[in-house]
Amino acid sequence: MPIQWFPGHMNTTRNQLTELMPRTDVVIELLDARLPGSSSNPLLDELRRNVPGKGPEGRPGDVPCITLLTKDDLADPEATAKWRDEFHNRRGVQTLAVNLSDKRATKNIPKLIRRLAPQRVEKNKPVRVTIVGIPNVGKSTLVNMLRGKSVARTGDEPAVTKGPQEIKLDRDIVLTDTPGILWPKFDDEAIGLNLAVSGAIKDTATDYDLLGPHAARYLLAQYPDRLIERYKIKDPADLPDPEDENAPFAFIELIGRKRGCLIAGGEVEMSRASELLLRELRGGKLGRVSLELP
Repeated sequence: MPIQWFPGHMNTTRNQLTELMPRTDVVIELLDARLPGSSSNPLLDELRRNVPGKGPEGRPGDVPCITLLTKDDLADPEATAKWRDEFHNRRGVQTLAVNLSDKRATKNIPKLIRRLAPQRVEKNKPVRVTIVGIPNVGKSTLVNMLRGKSVARTGDEPAVTKGPQEIKLDRDIVLTDTPGILWPKFDDEAIGLNLAVSGAIKDTATDYDLLGPHAARYLLAQYPDRLIERYKIKDPADLPDPEDENAPFAFIELIGRKRGCLIAGGEVEMSRASELLLRELRGGKLGRVSLELP
């Protein structure tokens, strides 16, 4: 069952970004460090390329981009290092891994913004910054940290920001915070599943019975030791073989029995056990886990 989630306000946001790019000096794109590929919107890369007036002498050019890998404290550090190398090789992209719960994480960002827009700084004009990213990736949290006080709404679920918000950061930096935007169609089904597993797509638009096995299959293959530790599996041989197509369901049944996700007759309520796995994965209870590699 492919996942599609593209509320009407996101279509509006796409049109707004198209209009914003010619007036933007620097883009800050926030990606989830656990899945930088799936959370990177190809639309943004397209919109910021060859923008009229951004090149020398008013010719078309690229809008510089700062890529922030947020939720760095939840992601596998080795995987994050590989993703930073991947983005570093992209034209006009500066990449930082940050934990937005740490106030020190953003202290150097204003300096980097100014460095990427010398033409505005030299003319004593404010640098215009547009902040973009998928839902629930920390855009409003970043704005509040940069501003030093709460000026943008935040929340632990997608789609909190409903429209662009313009905030003056300093005398020389103006931020525009945009609603979280996903693209209208996920050509690779795994991208939609990864986003849903991370919490970028509202649970009401997905199915735990679909997401739980998807997450379980990946975790069994990549992080079996984390599963053994978290769910107190005494004999590693009890962990299902990830090569077995039924392994994800067997694992969910296993943790369902361990955590008491049972219904009448002693059967495991698979949806409830899947929800438990997703909640613990998202909350960092399994340790620092990345959901994909470059």
